[in-house]
Amino acid sequence: MSLNNTFAALADPNRQKIIKCLKKSELPVSEIAKSVNITLATLSHHLDILRRAGLVSSRREGRQIFYELNMSVAEEIMEGLAKMFKK
Repeated sequence: MSLNNTFAALADPNRQKIIKCLKKSELPVSEIAKSVNITLATLSHHLDILRRAGLVSSRREGRQIFYELNMSVAEEIMEGLAKMFKK
C-alpha cells in the first residue's frame, strides 16, 4: 500500500462519502448508491479505486455485492500520518 495511492483515492468527495457510509457497517452497492446519490456506473468506478487502494473489500452474496471498510488499512494510514508529523 502506498500513501500516495491512498491519498489519491481519498481525495475525491464522492469516495469520502462512500467511506463515511461504510464506517458503520457493510453495505450492498444499492444502499451505498442511495446514500451518495450517484449512478451505479459512477459508484462502481469509485469503489474500484477504493478497492485497489485497499480501503474497502467486497464479497458477493447471490446477485448482490457487499462492501466493507478495511479498518486495518485505515489504521495503517493513521499511523503513517502520525509518524510523518511526529517530531
